[in-house]
Amino acid sequence: MDTILVVNAGSSSIKFQVFGLNGEGRLSRHLKGQMDGIGSRPRLRASGANGETLADRAYPIEAVPDVTVAMTVAGAWLREELRVTPLAVGHRVVHGGPDYHGPVLVDHGVVARLERSEPLAPLHQPHNLAPIKTILANFPALPQVACFDTAFHRNHDDVADYYALPYQLHEEGIRRYGFHGLSYEYIAKALPRIAPEIASGRVIVAHLGSGASMCALHGGRSVESTMGFTALDGLPMGTRPGQLDPGVVLYLISAKGMAPGEVQDFLYRQCGLKGLSGVSNDMRELQASTDPRATFAIDYFVYRIGLYAGMLAAALQGLDAFVFTAGIGENSASIRARIAEKLQWLGVSLDDLENSKNGLKISPAESHIPVYVVPTDEERMIAEHTLALLWKTRPFHSTRERAS
Repeated sequence: MDTILVVNAGSSSIKFQVFGLNGEGRLSRHLKGQMDGIGSRPRLRASGANGETLADRAYPIEAVPDVTVAMTVAGAWLREELRVTPLAVGHRVVHGGPDYHGPVLVDHGVVARLERSEPLAPLHQPHNLAPIKTILANFPALPQVACFDTAFHRNHDDVADYYALPYQLHEEGIRRYGFHGLSYEYIAKALPRIAPEIASGRVIVAHLGSGASMCALHGGRSVESTMGFTALDGLPMGTRPGQLDPGVVLYLISAKGMAPGEVQDFLYRQCGLKGLSGVSNDMRELQASTDPRATFAIDYFVYRIGLYAGMLAAALQGLDAFVFTAGIGENSASIRARIAEKLQWLGVSLDDLENSKNGLKISPAESHIPVYVVPTDEERMIAEHTLALLWKTRPFHSTRERAS
């Protein structure tokens, strides 16, 4: 069967999924896996479509020292043991910069342009590009498609896209991009099927995980986002501060004597819930902690979500529904309940039983604003984009016609 491989690479892990393509051109998930603990405790784990274990093996530290080697090891397992030879590989790339408004077939020129955006997403971009470079070097004829977290937001109106800076800087690419676009795009496409009564309306989607943001959808189109030029902006996150007066950065450099690289590392790795709590960047650990600073970090997280909900409702000029998604949004009933309390002024109320069960619709019939929990699926979105672009640029009919 023809397959599409989807890769999402981070600093210490590579997540991958394989989607099969049936005769009608529909995608079905065949397996999902990851190589984590890269450089510390490397471990390859994978499961099939029904949850059965396909692999669970550990490696010596020196055997998998970085993402490039991890991609080689995982790729060899897929090819040699499972006989997976994909038609194409789709990659999550966090920042598309000013050049890319949608998915793109990768070549060396594309990689060079994407490398210019590495300073804008230092936690993600270099690691997103590492497996692309590995495949380009070892399998140059295998089509690769880069799918961007920024692309879904690129149709914002100018008033939402610009900063109040000289026009030339906007032309050079300093603008509000927004992120988590693959997640929001999936939600926007899923709503007509699972909640058609709100799909064409004004919807706030809260993507709450270690990385967190919110997006205002109108008719399934992104009109505003809490994130801007980089993935530091907006809501407080696991290790990132969210909204910050730029004067703080100037102070860290001028008064604290921090070099730009030190400031970058500080803002991306030492702030957010981790910095506020001094305990952890993991919401589950914070909720289990008795440390008052952990409690404060949660209070702050909920408070800022409430503030940004008001901003997004203003951008939409009203609100028809609220959607939770991603790790915290999909799994933490208590955080959802606390956020709902902050949104009572908008007409939000929850059904405690449905909320405790992580149900699809967690608001009662009398709630003025319906509230939903919709699991996101960025990998499926990447697979769909990859397949669509592959069909558009190089139509195929069978595995015999793929590049070798």
